[in-house]
Amino acid sequence: MQYPLTLKFKLFALAPQIYVNDATGNLLLYVRQKLFKLREQITICADEAQTQPVYSISADRIIDFSARYHFRDRNGTELGSVKRKGMKSIWKAHYDIAGGSSEVPVLSIHEENPWVKIMDALFAEIPILGLFTGYFFNPTFHVTRPDGTVVMHFSKVPAFLSRIFTIKQVDQMTEQEQQLAVLSLLMMILLERNRG
Repeated sequence: MQYPLTLKFKLFALAPQIYVNDATGNLLLYVRQKLFKLREQITICADEAQTQPVYSISADRIIDFSARYHFRDRNGTELGSVKRKGMKSIWKAHYDIAGGSSEVPVLSIHEENPWVKIMDALFAEIPILGLFTGYFFNPTFHVTRPDGTVVMHFSKVPAFLSRIFTIKQVDQMTEQEQQLAVLSLLMMILLERNRG
């Protein structure tokens, strides 16, 4: 992957849609989340027409705050999973990423500053002023190894009426770690999309 990666939400779409482009602007992944699903099932494709499925993400239970989301490749091979860290994520978003069929975390996602979501929620309720929160309150997340080493930064780009995020690699990662981190960040942003 050529970093930084850019994630753009499609504006004015009923179902959330994300375009993931590399540093050269090439489309890497296209995600379209289906509405009204009791158990989350997302197919990630290499094209917008959704003719080339690459990955799938599925929840292990029906609508649950602490569901585990499993990643599989196009052949159905389990790549890993991501899970929100229960009550700890209410104040500050925290997700654990596991590799393969194990539940032992190999990476984690941590929110840098939880006050950003609080300020965003408060100011978003103020008429007219709420339209500009996207310029001032932009969450940042760090992907870390168990020893605390930061390997990626994920942050929202200041923008009016749009949701654009960037993923920057800051330390060496294996291809498997990159794959798990990007899939986990995609799932996290779908879960956290009402913030920031």
